[in-house]
Amino acid sequence: MKYLSPLACSLLLGASATDATELPDGYWPADRTQPILDARRRITLAPDLGQLSPAELQAVDALIEAGRIMHTLYEQQLHEEALDARQRLEDLHESAAAPDSTQSLLDLYYLSKGPVATTLDNERLPFLPVGAPHPGKNVYPAGLTREEIDDFLEANPAARDSLLAVRTVVRRTSAANIDGDLSRLDEFPAVAALHPGLRERLEALDENLDSLYAVPYALAYAPELREARRHLERAAAAIEDEAPDFAAYLRNRSRDLLSGDYESGDASWVTGRLGKLNLQFGSYETYDDSLLGIKAFYSASLLARDEAKSRALAAAMTELQSIEDALPYEHRKRVRSHIPVGVYNVVADFGQARGANTATILPNDADHARKYGRIVLIRNNILANPAIFENNRQRFSTVVDPAFREHLTIDGGFNRTLWHEIGHYLGVSTTADGRSLGAALADYADLVEEMKSDLVSLHAAPTLLEIGYYDDRGLRAHYADGIRRTLQLVQPRPEQPYQNMQLMQFNYFMEHGLIEPRGGEALLAINYDRYHEAVSQLLSEVLQLQWAGDYDATKAFVERWNYWDERVHGRLAGLMQEQVRYRGTMVRYAILEQ
Repeated sequence: MKYLSPLACSLLLGASATDATELPDGYWPADRTQPILDARRRITLAPDLGQLSPAELQAVDALIEAGRIMHTLYEQQLHEEALDARQRLEDLHESAAAPDSTQSLLDLYYLSKGPVATTLDNERLPFLPVGAPHPGKNVYPAGLTREEIDDFLEANPAARDSLLAVRTVVRRTSAANIDGDLSRLDEFPAVAALHPGLRERLEALDENLDSLYAVPYALAYAPELREARRHLERAAAAIEDEAPDFAAYLRNRSRDLLSGDYESGDASWVTGRLGKLNLQFGSYETYDDSLLGIKAFYSASLLARDEAKSRALAAAMTELQSIEDALPYEHRKRVRSHIPVGVYNVVADFGQARGANTATILPNDADHARKYGRIVLIRNNILANPAIFENNRQRFSTVVDPAFREHLTIDGGFNRTLWHEIGHYLGVSTTADGRSLGAALADYADLVEEMKSDLVSLHAAPTLLEIGYYDDRGLRAHYADGIRRTLQLVQPRPEQPYQNMQLMQFNYFMEHGLIEPRGGEALLAINYDRYHEAVSQLLSEVLQLQWAGDYDATKAFVERWNYWDERVHGRLAGLMQEQVRYRGTMVRYAILEQ
């Protein structure tokens, strides 16, 4: 597609560049963008950094710059035209005489992290003149299907490891692609040194367009990663005297970006004493890969530790083995008695992490987790934000019977979320035959893992009551938030693992009598006496699916429980849409001067 400059578009519309009031073709007008923006509650995170030293503030400046690069890479991973589309939009905004419409587009781009928006009807549509999105985003060739990959790997089993690696970009073989990758390898000899055999594999490729190959992220994004590494090294130099473990982590993560193997960074991240700052950095989560569910996308989160809350929370981590031992499956494992859990305030998020996510547990690599454990990052200024909680409270109160409305509390959401993240550490981590869950369950892996963690959190609640972590009211609030979590404003799309696993829980709980319509308005009642049994039964099924690693059985399980009935789900969604103003949150960050 050929794109016209803003000036040319204006002239074609019969106006000068300075008095144009209409948008060029392909740019959504305000009546399409504004309803989406109006449905988002806007918050700005501005944590107090007054406790940081001058050296720590220098590190913050460097890490912010590294995060900006992660964000640009993420946009590039999501859509091949994202960066060009953003530049054209910014140019158009600069030339517009009536900038409100272009500002709305800029806001929607910010919210969407690219040129494709989620509408109020849960459709994914481009709002700028770009091509339609595809399941493989921009880490696979456009138009590539799962069937084509399966057929190729059956005929070329030696390519399996590289094509299915978590941090590789898949390409079609062509002279232009191969020559471009070889040229970049010449430009970045450190990549060649840390990826032995890569040059030979590229040189051995033919130009058969029906063929596929993969290159590591370290090569595909080499210029951007070189710049990100420079900022990580600058931050490490600033802080090494005050926080040597954090500096060591930053240097290890810098090397990880070259090697594609995150083990050194993960080990120093999880086991080090990092100090007042923390940084999630790199490519971990695979939610955006709607084709195979295996490719990780870039993100960064810069966090400031709340020391008092972190110390209080650490005391609750001593019962992990008893919670693991109580899970309803036979293949229990030994877990560490203590895992690093910290309560943090978000300074800034970038890439996939940007938004209102409440907590993180990493690394995802089962081998790294086995050897070093995992780190839990509780995002306090999101999770305890009163405006966000109020939105959740309104949704819950709209569809539950009045007798249950006061059961939902901020503390209940905090505890359910915390133990959801710890739930990733517990239960099945690899299949019975040693495969990773991602390799075994492919596009269902994220959905099943997130459901497992939701259910482990709920299953652990009685144990937490017994050890005095909270009282009866706290248990009830934990349970109430488990129901709130399952409520859907719209029918999920197939590629939305979080929303689909939440819908599946709702359906299972409803069919097993944990929740049921009550009264003339058929609002939901919660039968707390059935809670633990229903959760245990569903969790048992999920753990068995993960242990077996049976893709077909998992597919059948998802199809059984992932249904939408307009008479039930549609009615509840309609009530929430009518009575709750905000569908979600747009988060900005004071440190970025937004």
